Amino acid sequence: MASPKIQNPTIEAFREQILNAAKTNTSLSIEGGGTKAWYGNPNHFAKLDTRTYSGILEYQPEELVITACTGTPLKEIEAALKEKNQVLAFEPPHFGEHATFGGAIAAGLAGPGRISVGNFRDFVLGARIIDGKGQDLAFGGKVMKNVAGYDVSRLLPGSMGTLSLLLEASVKVLPKPAATATLRCQISQAKALMILNEWAGQPLPLSASCWVGNGKDADGELTIRLAGAAAAVKAAIPLMSSLVQAKEIDPETADIFWDDLREQKLSSLTNLGADQTLYRLALPAACGSLTVPNSSDDLVLEWHGQQRWIKAAGDEATFTAIKQLANTQGGHATRFKQGANIDPSFERFTLLSEQEHSKSLEAVQVRLRAAFDPAGVFATKRLP
Repeated sequence: MASPKIQNPTIEAFREQILNAAKTNTSLSIEGGGTKAWYGNPNHFAKLDTRTYSGILEYQPEELVITACTGTPLKEIEAALKEKNQVLAFEPPHFGEHATFGGAIAAGLAGPGRISVGNFRDFVLGARIIDGKGQDLAFGGKVMKNVAGYDVSRLLPGSMGTLSLLLEASVKVLPKPAATATLRCQISQAKALMILNEWAGQPLPLSASCWVGNGKDADGELTIRLAGAAAAVKAAIPLMSSLVQAKEIDPETADIFWDDLREQKLSSLTNLGADQTLYRLALPAACGSLTVPNSSDDLVLEWHGQQRWIKAAGDEATFTAIKQLANTQGGHATRFKQGANIDPSFERFTLLSEQEHSKSLEAVQVRLRAAFDPAGVFATKRLP
């Protein structure tokens, strides 16, 4: 851990705002472009706007790492990478034109490519933060070999601004795949899950998958993406196509589909009823088909079935049943998006204490928050 000297006036302004909040026993809600303001538990605390601290600080294409300020537009990061034929391989969703680098890290969300390359947390090499005591701290490094031991920077993805203020981060990037292809077929949910898990254990260039259907016995639409070396993709297309009678779709249509899936623009993920909730289920690889109570006919499976999106009634009883269902499979559930008539005070997440496999982490979380934010400056309850 290092303590950089604060010289930038913007950073000093952040520090003063944090120290003032600590003195007055108030909380601050960290916000960038606001494109994910709806995500997590709602809060009405004073805003700390990160967009005033923006810009790419260092980009080393040969080292596959980029370092940027928290308020940097995410599209600016991706444009710089595109010039060097590199990408954020986990495909973080934007959910709007003004998404920021820091907001993407705080949300910790990943797109279709997460199943083949890992989550956002796996790519964070280092970070600079201001904690609730106003301390300017740095953790990790800018190359993988410098990241040793328990790296605090890995705690930031998914923390939703409840641990500290992220100032800067160094993130690993990857070369854009040399070749891609997208296949599509009609297949039942059970068969799709079975064959995707079989393929995941084989040396195939399987990059992403998505099954869309009604959750019953009827066939749905399975779309799979291949990515990697040109020879590997070319060899896999006839093999995988023959097994599921799939057809290759044109690249432009494929790009639109994967972008729409990442940004949740598919019809099965939109048009949420006023009394409905879009639930996200995170499940282990071996989980088969599930029957979800009070759900609609819309069901979307990503990450070979490890992430599932289900529209269902938004009441507490339904969420409790869905949490119990996910818990029995070794997973968890989230109220991801809420309909207009759903009580905003409802807890959006499965609590650590509600799962046998995560109960022990609750004490760790309490100690971390006490160490980094003893005055509760970032205690907005956006994340329980």
